[in-house]
Amino acid sequence: MKTFQEFVLLAEAAYDASVMSSSQIRKTGEGGRIGAKRVKTTPERRRMKAVGGGKFEPVEYKPRKDIGTQRARSTREQQPTQERGSADVRAKAAAAAKEERKKAALARIAAKKAGQKPETAKPKAKEAEKTATKLLSTKKPETPKPETAKEKKPPSGKTRAERDKERNAALRAKYNAEKQKALAGYKEVHGKLPTGKERTKLLAAVQRAHPPHPSGTLK
Repeated sequence: MKTFQEFVLLAEAAYDASVMSSSQIRKTGEGGRIGAKRVKTTPERRRMKAVGGGKFEPVEYKPRKDIGTQRARSTREQQPTQERGSADVRAKAAAAAKEERKKAALARIAAKKAGQKPETAKPKAKEAEKTATKLLSTKKPETPKPETAKEKKPPSGKTRAERDKERNAALRAKYNAEKQKALAGYKEVHGKLPTGKERTKLLAAVQRAHPPHPSGTLK
């Protein structure tokens, strides 16, 4: 028994390019994919990442780890939540809903014949499709939103290393300013600059209050 890949190779050898272009036979996806590769090309990508110097580049997508494996339907569609044997209840509900749709359709037809605008318009196909997709989608538990949400800052175009460098420089500048202020205050009181243990204690207190690094230690 031949595999699908072998069958495709035999079909390509048997038919010319014009026939293959109009045929329903298609190759498998790249990299062992079950379907066609649908990843956007570089010009089509809208998600950008900072590369430094205020510049951005499109993000390179990594291939999925589950390429070539068929996902279970339970991961995409909501599974039954009721017990077995409750089909009669669902059948009654479906019959009632069908009767309501029939009444609404008859009311729209009568209003249309009378030249009046129907009170309830027929739902559009796209709206019905969205509603059905929402019902079939897997339900996820709702997570409460935090009371105080942080305001999003506009992208700066700087890499993490550049942002860390600016932050550390600001912390260091603040620490140096407080250190000079503490030394000047000590000199004003004692008439001289601190030395030895006194200087160590004074600078340690300044470092605890205004750490020059996010970790709180000198780097």
